[in-house]
Amino acid sequence: MNSEEEVVPIGEEALLNELGYKDTNDLKETIYDALRTIRDPEKPHTLEDLNVVYEDGIFVQNPTKSNVYVVRIEFNPTVPHCSLATLIGLCIRIKIERSLPHNIKLDIYIKKGAHSTEIEINKQINDKERIAAAMENPNLRELVENCIKDEE
Repeated sequence: MNSEEEVVPIGEEALLNELGYKDTNDLKETIYDALRTIRDPEKPHTLEDLNVVYEDGIFVQNPTKSNVYVVRIEFNPTVPHCSLATLIGLCIRIKIERSLPHNIKLDIYIKKGAHSTEIEINKQINDKERIAAAMENPNLRELVENCIKDEE
């Protein structure tokens, strides 16, 4: 596609159907189903068990002009000074990117007021270069893989 060609926006419902969803709620439920199984890095529980992720924290926004859905995921660390909030955000991002077979834009945020350094962490977990660098670190990658792997 050359730079002069424009992507023609598809109707929202047609785009969702093309991606394999009945509606935005179906997409939201698919995302939540992937999130709910992520394990906490420190505790023997899932993020769903700890109410770190919750269905009401997933917002499917209108697609961009280039027909890419924007999904905002909000999560709530268990304590306001959680040292693993960045790792949890990274796990959420990697799990969703691997779970959905199509391109969506993910915006991942800590619930407003839920963490003492939420602004800094939000910047980190939404920065492509930092995410790529983090996943190149073997120790960090192993931690993420252990948190996001599906139980047999």
